[in-house]
Amino acid sequence: MRNMFIDVVLRSLQIMRVKDARNANDADDKSYEKCNFKRSNAMVKPKRPSLKIERSKSRRQKKCFPRITVKKRSLRKSKKQQNNEDYDRARLIHRRGAIQCEMKNPFIKPCNDSPVPWILRWKYRKIHPLEESRLQALDGGFFETFSFRLQDLSRSVSVNEQLEKTKLAEAASNVMADLPHQALPEPEINIAKEEDGTEEKEGSEENVSVTTDSEVVASSDSETEDKDKANDYLAIAWNIDELYLELLYEILHNVGCDETCEINQSDLFSYLQDAFKMNNGRHGELLDEAIKKEAPEIVLNVEIVEAKDLTAKDSNGLSDPFVTVFLNSNAMHRYNTSVKEKTLTPVWEEHFALPVSNINMSDCLCLEVWDFDPAETVRDKLGKFVSVKGAKGVRKLLKEIAITATTGQHQNELIGKASIPLNSIPSCGLLMWYDLKKKNRTQKRGCVKVRLTFSSEKNCRVASQEHRHLLKILLLYELENSKTNPYWWCGNFSPYAKALLTRHIVQSGLQSVDVAHTQWAVYSMVHQTHPLSFNLFSCLLDKLIKPLQNNAICDEEAKIFWDSTKKLLPSIFSIIRKIRRKSNNENVEMKKLIDVLNILMKLRMLEAPGDLQLFPEKSFPWIKTQLNSNWDTETVMHEAVRHGAEDWYNHLLENNVRENETDVGKLQYLIKIITLIRSDIQKAVEFYDKHFQSIVNLPYANILYTFYQEKISVLAKDDVEQTSKSIKKLSYNGFQPSERDSTEPLAVGTTLFELYLILERFVILGQGLCPQDMEDMPIKNFYIWFNEGVGQWLEIAAFKALTRIEKAIDLDQFVPVDSSVKYSSSAIDTLQIFYQIKIFWQQLNWPDVEGSYIFMAKIIDDICRCSSFYADKMSARVEGMGDYKDVYESKFEVTKEWCQAINNIDYVRTKLKPFSNDLGKEELLKKLADFNSTAAQRCGEALDLVMYNALDTIKNKIIELLEVMVDKMTPSMKRLLIEGAELYQQDSNSIDRVMKYIDRNLETLYQELNEENFNKTLLIIWDKLGTILAELVQTSLEKRRPPSFFANLQETLKIMVKSFKSADDTHSCPALQKTERLLKLHALETGALIHQINLDLYKEQQALEESPHGQLCVRMKVVNTDLHIEILNGRNLFEMNSTGASDSFVRVHMLPEEKFVGVNRPKTQIHYKEVFPLFDEKFDIVLSSEHHNVEDALVLFSVKDYDMMGLNNQYIGEAFVSLKDIPKTSQSFENLPQVLLQLVRPTSLNTEAVKALEYRQGDKLAKEFLKKYKQKMGSASP
Repeated sequence: MRNMFIDVVLRSLQIMRVKDARNANDADDKSYEKCNFKRSNAMVKPKRPSLKIERSKSRRQKKCFPRITVKKRSLRKSKKQQNNEDYDRARLIHRRGAIQCEMKNPFIKPCNDSPVPWILRWKYRKIHPLEESRLQALDGGFFETFSFRLQDLSRSVSVNEQLEKTKLAEAASNVMADLPHQALPEPEINIAKEEDGTEEKEGSEENVSVTTDSEVVASSDSETEDKDKANDYLAIAWNIDELYLELLYEILHNVGCDETCEINQSDLFSYLQDAFKMNNGRHGELLDEAIKKEAPEIVLNVEIVEAKDLTAKDSNGLSDPFVTVFLNSNAMHRYNTSVKEKTLTPVWEEHFALPVSNINMSDCLCLEVWDFDPAETVRDKLGKFVSVKGAKGVRKLLKEIAITATTGQHQNELIGKASIPLNSIPSCGLLMWYDLKKKNRTQKRGCVKVRLTFSSEKNCRVASQEHRHLLKILLLYELENSKTNPYWWCGNFSPYAKALLTRHIVQSGLQSVDVAHTQWAVYSMVHQTHPLSFNLFSCLLDKLIKPLQNNAICDEEAKIFWDSTKKLLPSIFSIIRKIRRKSNNENVEMKKLIDVLNILMKLRMLEAPGDLQLFPEKSFPWIKTQLNSNWDTETVMHEAVRHGAEDWYNHLLENNVRENETDVGKLQYLIKIITLIRSDIQKAVEFYDKHFQSIVNLPYANILYTFYQEKISVLAKDDVEQTSKSIKKLSYNGFQPSERDSTEPLAVGTTLFELYLILERFVILGQGLCPQDMEDMPIKNFYIWFNEGVGQWLEIAAFKALTRIEKAIDLDQFVPVDSSVKYSSSAIDTLQIFYQIKIFWQQLNWPDVEGSYIFMAKIIDDICRCSSFYADKMSARVEGMGDYKDVYESKFEVTKEWCQAINNIDYVRTKLKPFSNDLGKEELLKKLADFNSTAAQRCGEALDLVMYNALDTIKNKIIELLEVMVDKMTPSMKRLLIEGAELYQQDSNSIDRVMKYIDRNLETLYQELNEENFNKTLLIIWDKLGTILAELVQTSLEKRRPPSFFANLQETLKIMVKSFKSADDTHSCPALQKTERLLKLHALETGALIHQINLDLYKEQQALEESPHGQLCVRMKVVNTDLHIEILNGRNLFEMNSTGASDSFVRVHMLPEEKFVGVNRPKTQIHYKEVFPLFDEKFDIVLSSEHHNVEDALVLFSVKDYDMMGLNNQYIGEAFVSLKDIPKTSQSFENLPQVLLQLVRPTSLNTEAVKALEYRQGDKLAKEFLKKYKQKMGSASP
């Protein structure tokens, strides 16, 4: 017996070593073969080779070679040949995998060593490339890099994020859609290293360190001791013969086998022999013993689970049911369940074991459901009236009362019964609903749910141990023959294995809980060497969790469960830590993760023994914090997530090195690392976080972000601060920057703010993931690292803006960019620069309010400076355009370039204020007001002042440019006026020629200028014409030009004014209006000019309310054409004599005198020494109709002080009445109103009309009038 035992042990160990070697070689071969074709996304379960084919192949091998031989000699290869072939396969797979990975994910670094940073190669993938213009070539596309590159980066990142989110969401939805419906696909085998030992250098998110599944298990944290393995082998070897013998007996006697079983007995023997590695001799010996072996005791295990829809037997409409169980062959041996009161749907879940000897397949199991009727008195029965239900219930209660009153007996009532033939119970048992029936009753009585199984009477512990051995042997054999890949096997045995396991379960009398416990222990053990599907463990926990919670499992079995769990946990946490492992099938990985989380969730529902250390340091070396007994699953999960993130972070740092040690190289390295980290977090959010949250309530993405933000802060802070300080500064001389190379600051600044945008997006992501913890995270204040860099880089931006503006003006062809507008390309280019700066500011999104104000003030000031610079350069560009010179004359033509320049400057000016608003000025001031309202008001006023000064400056530059253009037109306009005045009445083409010049230029101005600028030009032209005419009038007066000259000049001016498109605007030019009045005065004849002076005095009289010279009261009327006047009195006349009175009289004149020649001039009597003379005199002045048609005819009442000699009458004052204002009536004077006239006298020689008259020194009439005029002024004044 001892020798047999040693032989079995040695033989088992040898077989296992050979099988392990064979499995390794076969797995490698299949791995390479499977990698050579592309799997579809559909989950396809690999076909398992037919057992018959395997058995036939095995039999052939047995005949030719010893049992341990694995392959035919012709198929064997040397180790060197095998390694070479494996090496070639690995290289081919590596190349294909790299190409496929690059096609699938744009963020994977290409295999070739490209000098272009890999992430930049995808940045503008959504934007069609444009040809570089000369303007952009000037500064290497500075602002495209500055703003639009940042914007494109933002858009690209957003687009890529959106695409990635979409892909992730689709993948996630596909995974979730596939999980419930599809079978688990065969997991892929990935190659990490080539046979020559060289590792592939990795530098992207997806190019992670990947190992085969077998390597994962081998390198996992689950440590299996060799001693445990040896003990397992010895245990199996010690019991193998007894177990084998029992299985042979079960096969021979069809124990636990259905009558419908189609498996041939000989096939089962063959399968069992192969699985146990039993030689033919020993097999025969044990088979003979099995034939002679006596049958064990058999029992029928019955579980009454529940019932439903039972017939009501009590007056309350319910029943008090219980079940009676017995066999027809032994009806006296009955078993009863407990009574469930007042229910029609009772739940019992009670177990019974009925001994079965001399199995008679015609025997039946009987189930009777009864209504329990307790012993009650009539008083008790009467107390049930309150609970009676319906008329039927009343009848039942009355019947019960009658029986109790007459007999005093009580009987249980049969509800129904069911009969179950034993031959209908399969070996694997059944769980079924059976209808209840009653004799001579067709009505449905309800149904009962029963679980039935056969078993032998055997010690439970021994049975469980034997079943564990059997399960392990069969599982290892199945895995060996089916070549199932790691994590694929999910509990599906072959029909032969199922038959053997079922027979043994029945023979051993194992319950479902015992079977699940056995499977948990065996699967956990096998999982260490050949990983099984985690879904298998999750399903087993569903069966075990309730018995474990209810202590339905003995302490020894519970210890086995937790020891097995302890072995399984390292592999589970390995999945969480290595969640980023590369996989071509996300469905597999997602299913695996969900199963792992479900396992952990269910384990958390159980309470582990207090003395059990589930997380020993040897199995969990990656946990840096010292473990203690208080650590639970949630804490370890948290550490696993952090450790996985730390491994991934270290992997990124190791496989992504800086291209160079320059500032740009450092920043690009940071951008690359942070982008990969953010992609990892985004993938966690889209794929994993929801499962961690919903299943185990673990904030997976939150943990990742908290870890990564600490690492990024440490990694980036020093480099960013140093780079920000090292950006070169630019100095300016006015608007002109000093000459220096700004290429390096450009590259550094652009890369610096690409990094800023990446960090900003990272912080925004954190605000969504960790809203409560964000305030305490160092990454929140990342913008402080860039503080100095922003100000210095804005200086570079200003320099580049000025350079770009100057180049834009040089390239401007002065052609409208569109038919609907009147500005050209340089204005668009300038505003494009402003827009790019605005995009930069918006992307910057500076969090600090005070810092934002400083930077915004700098940006607004730079923009205003650039606008002023643009106006100066544009003015200089058009200087000299339009000047023409020939042998006859030099002249200036208004060109389209002049008009476009004016429009461009004005267009840029109009966009300044909206630009400042677009920067978010108002929002910034509101934020400042929250801290300090006074400071916010001052800051707002300062920004407004800067903008107002800039707008006013540019507006003045526009006016200056318009004035320059008009000044160039001035000589031609002056010549037109002079020639028009001299040659107006003569036949000459000079006027037409000059008028054509004016028309041509005005037409150009009207067509090319926008409406506002054209109106401004007209105003300047009117003002300039006024100046020209004033000078021309003064010159002509000095030359004593005749009135006809001025009349011609006036007509020429009218012609010029009419040639303008908006002649009505001349009324808004005071200088031109004044000049027109002067021309009108100088064009008048002397008499008309004198009359104009009188008209001016008449206007003064009308404006007086009370005159210091007194008043004159009169009545006037026109009868037919004659003028009738009644002079009534004088009032408060000025005292002309020393006595304080006057000797006054009144003379009536008709003006202008040259138009009323021959008309009498009546005079009143003299009233001496009175200031209130009473004249009461009437006069008739004969006038003709022609006199009434005289324009502006006046009636003059001249009041004088009489001189004794009559030679020197003094002038008191005079009053005027317009002839057309005198009423035409035949009424008497008594019926007419009195008219009180205010007396006026000349007060100044500085009126325009008097001055015009003074220039006519050679005119006798003018001299005489001026002499009298001055005498009137020289008279005594009040």
